[in-house]
Amino acid sequence: MKYRSHLTLAATLAASIVGSANAAPVTYNVDESHTYPRFSYSHLGYSTQLSSFSKTNGTVVYDAEAKTAEVDITIDMTSVNTGFADFNDHIQGADFLDTKQFPTATFKSSKVVFDGDKPQSIEGTLTIKGISKPVTLTVTSFQAMPHPMQKKPAIGANAHTMIKRSDFKADKHAPYVSDELRIDIALEAVAP
Repeated sequence: MKYRSHLTLAATLAASIVGSANAAPVTYNVDESHTYPRFSYSHLGYSTQLSSFSKTNGTVVYDAEAKTAEVDITIDMTSVNTGFADFNDHIQGADFLDTKQFPTATFKSSKVVFDGDKPQSIEGTLTIKGISKPVTLTVTSFQAMPHPMQKKPAIGANAHTMIKRSDFKADKHAPYVSDELRIDIALEAVAP
């Protein structure tokens, strides 16, 4: 009888250790070739202009069992793409992005809110031009599954938020060029 109870206890301990190992957070590295931060704004009321950044790196730590996540993203502001080379240079000036002094922008999460198994919002700090402000990203889609080509765990999401250029001292020509700026990010990340 003692032998059987020892076996049961050992099996229970082994199962809890395996369960804990399976529930461990996974760190995913941002896939630069499939991650695009974009920003859009009203230009003189004529149209909504859309620009992007082509170099982004960082990590997402995601624990599916615990329903927790951490996001740490760095955007190379010199990689801005407005669709027009001269404007790429112009927007990197001191009145806008000031990339000579501040070549990167960062977002670090402080809280990820889940709805069931999926994140629905990400609260954190956005730093542009050395100025840090709280923002909340609304997550519109999320996927976690093995990458079909790389055969590794992978995640992907789309999210957006609104900021004011004036909060980051980048509001030249406001209000003609809108102070409000929408930021969208399409993100994919793969485990090592």
